Amino acid sequence: MLIRGAGDLATGAALAFHAAGFGVLMTEIEQPTAIRLTVSFAAAVYRGTCLVEGVSAERCEDLGWRPVLERGAVAVLVDPPAGVVTEAAPLVVLDAIMAKRNLGTRRVDGAVVIALGPGFHAGRDVDAVIETARGHGLGRIIRDGCAQADTGTPGEIAGRTTERVLRAPRDGVVTPLREIGDLVEAGEVIFRVADAEVRAPFRGCLRGAISPRVTVTRGMKIGDVDPRADTAYVHAVSDKARAVGRAALEAALVIGRERGLFRVRRG
Repeated sequence: MLIRGAGDLATGAALAFHAAGFGVLMTEIEQPTAIRLTVSFAAAVYRGTCLVEGVSAERCEDLGWRPVLERGAVAVLVDPPAGVVTEAAPLVVLDAIMAKRNLGTRRVDGAVVIALGPGFHAGRDVDAVIETARGHGLGRIIRDGCAQADTGTPGEIAGRTTERVLRAPRDGVVTPLREIGDLVEAGEVIFRVADAEVRAPFRGCLRGAISPRVTVTRGMKIGDVDPRADTAYVHAVSDKARAVGRAALEAALVIGRERGLFRVRRG
């Protein structure tokens, strides 16, 4: 199966499909903007390899993804338009870019095509859309219609919402002064963007930080402070990523069974 994007939600889906026995090929941009790099297979683009909850991922070039899958690892290919879909001919395609709009995924790209979050119409653009908004509907499989529109407000963690997400105050290159997993104090400078400082809004754990290789624009998300100040969460896939990933797997299996792609023995 092929997943477009390799951020934290995409990684939650990759783990679910990998556990179910699928070979997982992921596509990314040359400079991924994921901030939760300790739980994102996008980290393999920068490091060559990475490990998330015991599952390894490897960056590959061109057709190098085939031996990676044969070794049982997740393959990560820099291929923004997902042109590899023609060669790979995946049964399942999942758009997990989270761009809030369709960047080129087509319903004919796979036997089953699914998308995460807003920007897609199930039954027209894709076969199913997975709800990504926190709340009662999180993980809902939508077969006709769209997910909730993006509110622009991050999910609440320990009473904190917008203030826990750190954004670039100006355009420029990010210089991190602390690492993911560090405990930070309120007012502490943890990033510089060009000559501008970004300070911790409260005491907590730096749960996410964008790669210093990325040139950012003003207002872009560059970090995330967790007010729970528990470093264990840094290496744990979020409840949201698990729910969304498992819902994507369920959708693929249900639709695939309806189309005769998978057989399920009952009893």
